[in-house]
Amino acid sequence: MDSNGFDDDPSRMSLSRQSQAYEGLRSLLLSGSVEPGTRLTEADLTRMFSVSRSTMRSVLVRLTQEGYVTSEVNRGVRTRSFSVEEAADILEARETLESALAGKAAERGTDEEIHGLRRTLEAMEDCQARGDATGYSRGNRRFHQQVKEAAHQQTLARAYDTLLYPLVMRQYRNPSAPHPRTGSLEEHQAVLWAVVTRNPQAAAAAMLHHVGSARRALLLHAQQERSAPLTTDT
Repeated sequence: MDSNGFDDDPSRMSLSRQSQAYEGLRSLLLSGSVEPGTRLTEADLTRMFSVSRSTMRSVLVRLTQEGYVTSEVNRGVRTRSFSVEEAADILEARETLESALAGKAAERGTDEEIHGLRRTLEAMEDCQARGDATGYSRGNRRFHQQVKEAAHQQTLARAYDTLLYPLVMRQYRNPSAPHPRTGSLEEHQAVLWAVVTRNPQAAAAAMLHHVGSARRALLLHAQQERSAPLTTDT
């Protein structure tokens, strides 16, 4: 630090900027706002995150290693796309991890955390009654995050956070399907009730059913799309 108490170590400052750029780009990819297969150029990204090209290059190498993007000779870096088989693997892993987290939430969740789950579900019920699909989706994401936090199981949580589920959803979600999916609210209610009653087995089973139902709906649409005849504009 300098005499004014500021950290003037260039290497440490560079690592901080790299970390911020990594988290920023990772969040952007997970938000689903970037189409699968979109090319990512260093020049655009350095301007977006106000870092040097070498810093952004390091960020892209890390994201490539973690599976968020792909890097190919003469094609550059592109956002990840998934085969139906790859998507199925990720969704199955999510079922296993989230069901385990729900079971731990029933065991370890605090009264305050469970109250938070109640409030979120009440908001989701209100959104469904008003036909607010965007609000329902926001509540859905919050509910699953709260279950993960209430589990107090860091190893499971870290494994869950490495899943590329949001990217799979971005690629395969059926935009014409009713949202929320039929039965989704009732499935969340079953998870909450099992957590409230401190029943780990029921909580794990309810979450397994819920996430499994979402997987089957997603993959059914993907398989239908893959087998549909090609059409051309006339």
